[in-house]
Amino acid sequence: MKRILTLLLIFLCVEAVAQNSKPAFWQDIQNFRKQDSIQAPPAHPILFIGSSSFTRWSDVQDYFPGYNILNRGFGGSTLADVLRYEEDVIFKYDPKQIVIYCGENDVASSDTITATTVFNRFQNLYSEIRAVYPNVPVVYISLKPSPSRWYLKEKAMAVNDLIENFLKNQNNAQFVSVWNDMLGPDGKPMPDLFVEDNLHMNAKGYAIWQKKIQPVLIK
Repeated sequence: MKRILTLLLIFLCVEAVAQNSKPAFWQDIQNFRKQDSIQAPPAHPILFIGSSSFTRWSDVQDYFPGYNILNRGFGGSTLADVLRYEEDVIFKYDPKQIVIYCGENDVASSDTITATTVFNRFQNLYSEIRAVYPNVPVVYISLKPSPSRWYLKEKAMAVNDLIENFLKNQNNAQFVSVWNDMLGPDGKPMPDLFVEDNLHMNAKGYAIWQKKIQPVLIK
């Protein structure tokens, strides 16, 4: 009996180590796989990828009636995380258009992460997409001005500038800025666009995004 208990304890310890060794957002990806197995994703969707501002936009399809949207934003992901899971969140879906919101968590992750670092990560992701989909339209949504991260505004604005200038010289690529639309008369983020954490948006915030994004979506 003692030996059985010892073996059981060893098994539980090994299982715990295995769970802890899984990369960040592993479970999010498993959830996507499960969703796809239960209900096949739409063919050639407009694919939304990126971080929690998309994850929390659970009713995104309602904002864009007549468009075929597939939302694969996950957790508090960075551009590096999206690159890690590109096969699962991008290439398996054969999208007709890709819409990206990611980079804000990169900016906030460390003081050592510069705007250039974030831009280089975006370039890597863009290059990976173009290697597989040379002609699929790509839309990048600018980093938003979050009240809880307002102290990082200079770095966030620098990231926006770098990516916008880069995409100006790319084919089938667009930069959509939501930054100024989310600022009040005082030049600061409008607090009524955000939920209690002052980071994620409420319906008012997403309504602004809808107005900015819809003109660039393709049928």
